[in-house]
Amino acid sequence: MENAKGVAVKALIACEFSGIVRGEFLRHGHQAVSCDLLPSEVPGPHIQGDVMDILNDGWDLLISFPPCTHLCVSGARWFKDKRVEQEQALEFVRVLLAAPVPHIALENPVGIISTRIRPPDQVLQPYQFGHGECKATCLWLKNLPPLMPTHADDDLFVPPTPAGREQRVFKMPPGPNRWKERSRTFSGVSQAMASQWPAWIGKYPTPMPLDLAGAVGT
Repeated sequence: MENAKGVAVKALIACEFSGIVRGEFLRHGHQAVSCDLLPSEVPGPHIQGDVMDILNDGWDLLISFPPCTHLCVSGARWFKDKRVEQEQALEFVRVLLAAPVPHIALENPVGIISTRIRPPDQVLQPYQFGHGECKATCLWLKNLPPLMPTHADDDLFVPPTPAGREQRVFKMPPGPNRWKERSRTFSGVSQAMASQWPAWIGKYPTPMPLDLAGAVGT
């Protein structure tokens, strides 16, 4: 099956309630479904439930955003008090990374996945994709290349120095919806995912070793 831009993929966007990544894949002509325990905030193909129940449904691409509450370094001060929750969160990550899907990307902030499972294949910043702010974001990839930045440091949209880049997400005030706002994918990153990864899958539909995938994508 092809769309106007090449091969159309069947993508599962796991642990997404915002519809941001799902919507971008749909706009690019792909078959995309999001799944989360929460309902979707915007209309679109969405399964409200446990993603574990649909991992075997013949997806070409799995992009997952597992909750980072018990995994990211910003909560390190409480790590000793939530070891059970950490182990459960890590096991969920392991299952997602080992899902029976030929192409996988898992996103999370800097945290213990890097030390307890494996280092990420890419650490990106929003300002590399047209947003003038900082938020180090890690990607663990299986048979996918790292995302190519769409904006260089001297682009109009990027502040000229790191000091000029605002940590807007980190500085959000406390509140009941803070975790939701912090978890949203930046639109520039979702656009890069929807445009770059399906094109890669069209060229390399047969899975290849992770190190070779990274080398070809650079």
